[in-house]
Amino acid sequence: MYKTIDGIRCKRGNPLPFGVSLTNDGGINFSVNSRDATSCTLELYKDSGKAFASIEIPGEFKSGSNYSITIYGLDPEKISYTYRFGGKFDESLGLRFDPSFCLLDPYAKIITGREIWQKDISKPLRGKILTQEFEWKDDALKELSFDDLLIYELHVRGFTMDCGSMIKNKGTYAGIVEMIPYLKELGINCIELLPTFEFDDLEYNGTFEGKTLYNYWGYNTVGFFAPKAAYAKGGAATKAVSEFKTMVQKLHQNDIRIILDVVFNHTAEYVPPLGDTYNFRGIDNRTYYILGENGEYKDFTACGNTFKCNDPIVIGFILDCLRYWKTEYHIDGFRFDEGAVLSRSVDGTPMEHPPVLEAISLDPILSSSYLIAEAIDASGLYQVGSYPAPGHWGEWNDKFSHCVRKFIKGDADAGPELIRRIKGSPDIFGGTCPHSPVNYVTCHDGFTMNDLVSYNERHNLENGWDNSDGIAENYSWNCGVEGPTDDPETEALRNRQVKNFFALLMLSRGTPMMLAGDEIRNSQQGNNNVFSRDGKISWINWENMEKHKDVLDFYKKMTALRNAHPIIRKEAPERSLKEGGYPDLSFHGTEPWSLDENAPFLTFGFMYCEPSEDSFIYCGVNAFWERQSLRLPIIPEGLTWSVYAYTADEEEPGIGDGGYIDIESRSLIVLVAEPAERPKKK
Repeated sequence: MYKTIDGIRCKRGNPLPFGVSLTNDGGINFSVNSRDATSCTLELYKDSGKAFASIEIPGEFKSGSNYSITIYGLDPEKISYTYRFGGKFDESLGLRFDPSFCLLDPYAKIITGREIWQKDISKPLRGKILTQEFEWKDDALKELSFDDLLIYELHVRGFTMDCGSMIKNKGTYAGIVEMIPYLKELGINCIELLPTFEFDDLEYNGTFEGKTLYNYWGYNTVGFFAPKAAYAKGGAATKAVSEFKTMVQKLHQNDIRIILDVVFNHTAEYVPPLGDTYNFRGIDNRTYYILGENGEYKDFTACGNTFKCNDPIVIGFILDCLRYWKTEYHIDGFRFDEGAVLSRSVDGTPMEHPPVLEAISLDPILSSSYLIAEAIDASGLYQVGSYPAPGHWGEWNDKFSHCVRKFIKGDADAGPELIRRIKGSPDIFGGTCPHSPVNYVTCHDGFTMNDLVSYNERHNLENGWDNSDGIAENYSWNCGVEGPTDDPETEALRNRQVKNFFALLMLSRGTPMMLAGDEIRNSQQGNNNVFSRDGKISWINWENMEKHKDVLDFYKKMTALRNAHPIIRKEAPERSLKEGGYPDLSFHGTEPWSLDENAPFLTFGFMYCEPSEDSFIYCGVNAFWERQSLRLPIIPEGLTWSVYAYTADEEEPGIGDGGYIDIESRSLIVLVAEPAERPKKK
């Protein structure tokens, strides 16, 4: 029953669960799969040096394609481990076994070797065993629909690294906890983190003027079950687990949800020689990657490889990963980077009913999670509005971003489309599609809001790709001057445009997502692809809080308005105008009820009516370069309009004779009408 191999007492292990687990009899169980390998060796370490034991798992311990072994006599807290796999190496067949590689366990819950940001270059990556317990205190949250979310996208490191953040634990999970009062004051109820699964921050991304560029964003996962160790304040991989959980707990206790940006479309094992072999390539290359007839990697992601998401083994792996983060870390949801890849078959062709998406959507553990797809991939598969996932998903709505950008910079042809975007994009997500649009103007991938109104062209030269990387068409307008300026008129115009963008985002149906730092006009100096740029250019400059306080205050007012009025977020039952009622959302031209929604325009108004509260919200928009007048809709007797927010610097306009209101050029005004006194509800 028991064997002794390389001085270690062991026996046949349990195939489930995969990864490492502790047994009731004091053992440590290891389980890993490989369809094509001919041997598997477990390497054990007590420090960063050589292995103190190499245990080739006996053939009689193997179950199907699973290698499992239970070892005894070792303290699980004091060891780390890797695997070596033997087998055929034939690239034309997609076989890449090389026993000289020490490989990470795909299910490793803790990974060492990158605990200090970009400083552990000599340390190999190894798995450690999770033994610590975390005491979850009350972190239950009330349920919110997609419509009620207000998402704030941020990078863990870049969010607080700047000295102006004035916090102690900069660039860490603990730093986010310190920023909770700010997040609450801003009015958001959900944060979305750029990748936090362990990635190699020392992954080479080229050079510029002799400076080596590394991966900053983290879209190069090496460990799907382990939190990024370098984001922990303690400088130890084991502490990252508890610090991450503490962050989640504190966020929940403050009614803030957390969504993780997950990357299942590709891994960090880019095509050799550019990428390293971390795990999947050396463990079971043909299982985990979509390959061509000659064993070459099919690249639908522009990252060198494509994860074979609809292989049964890989489906199980993805489900295990998501369930683990849901149950072990209490994560509220997941945003799937290049999510269209999850609808590709094992040979790369799109599928009508992808098994992995059905499995995720119908999984009982994940059923309460927010699931959001970036429904595109780098090879042109565009599924926005047709993402083949059953159940209630959200989808990044890039059509909202493009349309609003065009309209605010003065494209009248974008007017009719903007009406549809404000309505919640029923032309894209209507009908039988149960998915929700996640609207945004800016996100991590592209210009910041400040740069959207400050640059006509991308300025990515320092990324090392001769300014060829990043999005080429940004629909941006620099307001007459490329880059920073001291001209007060240009700065005032940029301020108005930023506020105009955000007001339309907050007043449109769908789930709004804002980019961290936009509320204080954070700039990336015209760089729209800072994936490899760790530093001032990619960190939020918190010194802007005072400089752009008016923009920050405007953001707070608009989030407060949205949060206070459910009618903005979701439809109310239709009411008949003939019966004296008002539609819950109506659109108006320079005269009320007269807008031609199919003809180009730059000036219009729209109004929300909340009948149960007897309140009205009207937004007048003037994207024209001259002042315009709008006549307001007549509202019930006893109600009067008051200005809630105005993006122009001029004094708030009054309502003239006949119910007309003047709106400055390239400006937007929000009016609210409510009874002077409301009867108390019984």
